[in-house]
Amino acid sequence: MAEREHRSLFGEILDWMLAPLLVIWPISVALTWLVAQGIAGRPYDRELGEMARNLGLQVAAAQAPEGRRSRYALAPEAAALLRADEADTVFYQVLGLRGEFLSGDRSLPVPDAEADSPVVPWVLHFRDDEVAGENVRVAYLWVAPEGMAGSTQTMLVQVAETLGKRSRLTNEIIKGVILPQFVILPLAVLLVWMALARGIAPLNDLQRRIRSRESSDLSPIDERRIPDEVAPLVRAINDLLGRLDQSISAQKHFLADAAHQLKTPLAGLRTQAELAQREIDEGRSSPAELKRSLKQIALSSQRAAHMVNQLLAMARAEDQEHAQRRSAVNLSALAMETVRDFVPRAMDKRIDLGFEGPDAGQSALRVHGHPLLIRELIRNLVDNALLYTPAGGTVTVRVVEDPFGQVTVLQVEDSGPGIAESEREKVFQPFYRALGTNVDGSGLGLAIVREIAQAHEAEITLDETRSLRPGQPHEEGQGPGARFTVRFSAQARAEDEGEASAPGDD
Repeated sequence: MAEREHRSLFGEILDWMLAPLLVIWPISVALTWLVAQGIAGRPYDRELGEMARNLGLQVAAAQAPEGRRSRYALAPEAAALLRADEADTVFYQVLGLRGEFLSGDRSLPVPDAEADSPVVPWVLHFRDDEVAGENVRVAYLWVAPEGMAGSTQTMLVQVAETLGKRSRLTNEIIKGVILPQFVILPLAVLLVWMALARGIAPLNDLQRRIRSRESSDLSPIDERRIPDEVAPLVRAINDLLGRLDQSISAQKHFLADAAHQLKTPLAGLRTQAELAQREIDEGRSSPAELKRSLKQIALSSQRAAHMVNQLLAMARAEDQEHAQRRSAVNLSALAMETVRDFVPRAMDKRIDLGFEGPDAGQSALRVHGHPLLIRELIRNLVDNALLYTPAGGTVTVRVVEDPFGQVTVLQVEDSGPGIAESEREKVFQPFYRALGTNVDGSGLGLAIVREIAQAHEAEITLDETRSLRPGQPHEEGQGPGARFTVRFSAQARAEDEGEASAPGDD
C-alpha cells in the first residue's frame, strides 16, 4: 500500500477558505445579473405602461358607443411619438370589442385572457413575448369605450418594445458591480494568504525549535510561545518526552546494573583460567588443583548463564507484542509441572517442596494469558523461595480457585527468614537484594515476576507466612517466611476445550 501523501496544513486551510469564495463568486454574478435585469426593466416598464395607458385613453375616446367602427387610425402625433425611439422598435395593436383588428401591427401576439390575466378594464399587465424573431416587452390592458360603462365588452390595447435599452442598462449595472470584484477577489486572496502565513508562523517557529534540539535533549517544550490550539498537542508531546526520558533512564540504569552484575562471574572465569594456566606453566599443577579451578570456572559460567537467562526473561516480559499472544492457561497444570522440575534441587537442599490445589484435569478455571510468561513467573517465585529457605524448611506452591469463577490465586510461601516490611516494595526492583542475606542470586527474579503480573493485569502482594514474637527461637528451617500471592482474572473452562493450553504449549 502506497504511503499517504503528506498534506500541508497551510495549503489545507487556504483551500478550505478559498474554495467557498470561488464557489460563491459565480453565484454572486448570476444573482447580480438577475437583480440588474429587474432594476433596469423597472423604469422602462413604467414608461411602456404609460404609453399603453395613453393609447388606451385615446382609443376609448375615439370609439363610438355603437362599436361599429371597423378601423381605428392613430393620430399622427401619437404615431410619431410611438415611433420616435431610436434605440428600440415599438409595436402597438388595437383590437375591437369583438376581438377584430382595428389598428397597429398584426404580428403582435394576442394574450390569452384566461391564462395570462383576467379581463379587468383599465388594469395594466406586462409580459415577455416575441415579434418577428425579436424579444419584446409587452404592456397591455383592456379598455372600456366611453359611454359603455355597464357593458362587459372591452377592447384590447397593446404596446410592445424591443429590449435594446434594457440590455444596455443591465450591462452597465453588471459592469459597475462585477468589475470591482475582479480587483477585490485577488486582493482578498492575498490578504487571506498573508493572514494565514502570519497565523501559522508560531508553528514554523515550534518546528525550528524542535529540529534544533539535540537527540539527547528530552526536556519539555516551552508552552508559553505557542497558540492555544496547539497547546494540547505540545502537552501530549511533553508527556511522551517525559515517559521516554524515564524509559531511557531506566534502560540505562538496567544496562549499567546488568553490566556490573555480569562483570563478577566473568572476572571469576578469567581469574580461574589465568590461575590454572600459570600453575601449568610453572609445573605446579596437580589433578586436584586443576579440578578445583575447573569447578570454579563451571560455577562462574553457570552464574553468567543464569544472569543472561534472567535478562532475556526480563526483556521477554517487557515485550508488549509478545505478551499479547494469549490463550486459556491451566494454572494448576503449570504449577504442578514447575514443582516437579524443582524437586531434585529441593531434595539436595533438604527442603520439603509441595503443591496444594486441584488436579490439572479437575481445574474448572482458566487464566487468559501467555503460557511461557506465566511459567516463568512461577519458576522465579519457586526459585526465589528455594534460594532463601534454609535446609529443613518448607516451600509450598498453592493454587486456589474462586468458587464464583472470578479469580484464580497462585501462592508461593516459604519458611525462610522473610522480608522486612520496609523492603517489601524494593525487592521487586531489578538487582535489589534484601539486606542481611548472603544468597547468591541475580536480583532479577522478583522484578521479572512483577513485570509479568502487570502484563497480565494481575495483582501481586507479599506478606509473612507466620508471625513470631520477639525473642521466640526459630526451629530448624523455620522463620517468619514470605508468602507471594498473585491474583489472576479467570474464566470458566469451556466444555469442548481440549488440552491445547496445556503446560507444554509455549
